[in-house]
Amino acid sequence: MSEESTFIDELLEEAEAKEQQQTEAYFDVLLMQIQSLQSQISNNFAEAEKEVSMINQWALAKNHGIQMKIEAIERKLEFFIREKCMKTIELPHGTLRLHKKPDRVEVTDMDIFLKHAGPETVTIVPEQVKPDLVKIKSYLKSHRVPNGVTVIEGKEEFSYKLKEKELQNGRAQETGAAIESAGELRIVV
Repeated sequence: MSEESTFIDELLEEAEAKEQQQTEAYFDVLLMQIQSLQSQISNNFAEAEKEVSMINQWALAKNHGIQMKIEAIERKLEFFIREKCMKTIELPHGTLRLHKKPDRVEVTDMDIFLKHAGPETVTIVPEQVKPDLVKIKSYLKSHRVPNGVTVIEGKEEFSYKLKEKELQNGRAQETGAAIESAGELRIVV
């Protein structure tokens, strides 16, 4: 009887091991499906970028000729107002004007400018104060929680990583996603 129970136990163990292998294979197939779907998404974006580029090239080519016509007409209008020696000409479809634009300044070498600049040529911006989350976390190790700070305990979350078949820069690229349990976005260190 013990031989029969041992034989049956062995058969049961073999069946359980095969079932476990099949279960792992099923979940591996699910990961493969995710990888395939992510590849389709990437391909869709790449195709869209190509089409956008083609449309932009078409628009540039189409508008180049129009822009050349506009520039020729602008030269004619400028010649007309200069010939009249007037500063402003009102027309039914617009106004022609000749006016001097204000002078501009541009700092071309910042180091030299700052060496010789006086307080009348520079603006001093006061320091900005913003929380440093790393320092707050370090502070909490030896002090109580400061007012206005909430400590949020880390939660367990699900994530996955896929191994890519293609090598980029000599290394396999890894992609993945994480599902967060909280609906709000928070900064946590």
